Amino acid sequence: MLEDQRIGFIGAGSIAQAMISGLLSTDTIKPGNIYITNKSGIDKLSKIKDIWDVNITTDKSFLIKNVDIIILAVKPKDVRDALKEIKDFITDSHLIITLAAGVSTDLIRSILGDNVKLIRAMPNTSCIVKESATALALGRGVGAQHEDIAREIFASIGKVIFVEEMALDAVTGLSGSGPAYVYYMIEAMEEAGIQMGLTKEVSRVLAEQTVLGAAKTLMETGGDPAELRREVTTPGGTTFAGISVLEQSGFKESLIKAIVKAAQRSKELGKEM
Repeated sequence: MLEDQRIGFIGAGSIAQAMISGLLSTDTIKPGNIYITNKSGIDKLSKIKDIWDVNITTDKSFLIKNVDIIILAVKPKDVRDALKEIKDFITDSHLIITLAAGVSTDLIRSILGDNVKLIRAMPNTSCIVKESATALALGRGVGAQHEDIAREIFASIGKVIFVEEMALDAVTGLSGSGPAYVYYMIEAMEEAGIQMGLTKEVSRVLAEQTVLGAAKTLMETGGDPAELRREVTTPGGTTFAGISVLEQSGFKESLIKAIVKAAQRSKELGKEM
């Protein structure tokens, strides 16, 4: 599907680089069919070329004229400026995939025009190890071929699901910001281990493997997380004692509030545009 397509990245941050790595490591596309540009200059782009031998340019118009698919990988606050720079070079044949949290397809259309083909994507930073949870929302005028192209691109960096655009703020709060919640929990588990006399290295390995094992158990057994938790929480046992503290501390409620707050912030970012 992507063999004859040329992809251009506007933005050269960690997500863009992870996507390039995923696409190339799975032979989804050749380096010569990838272009990338950014606003911070040639030094970062040169390092990217050294690693992956892709095409680099500081001229966005050159990139647009040479690609079929444009991946807008800039921060929400930079979206409007980036769109204004490229609007005169976009054609009806381009497919634009935007990664910016909270930025609606309506806003992008207001700058680029109603005929532009748009897909919104919300990957997460686990794309660095090809384990992203990516949600895609198809815009108006996007056909089955474009859907397949987007699926193939993001399947190279993890798991892909499709949602309605109105659900993307919730996705941002849950999985877009999700890795940070897990890192925070592992951070706490590691600190607890150290407090109890374990070394930092031992605490880290045990915490990482515990989280990985629990996630893998859920995915491979298809079990319900609440039921699996109850199965290992014997009344009067060690796990029961630990879970009781989490319940008393409002752990579950706090995590829910954090996810909802992140989703609300995604909505706010869209309104601030």
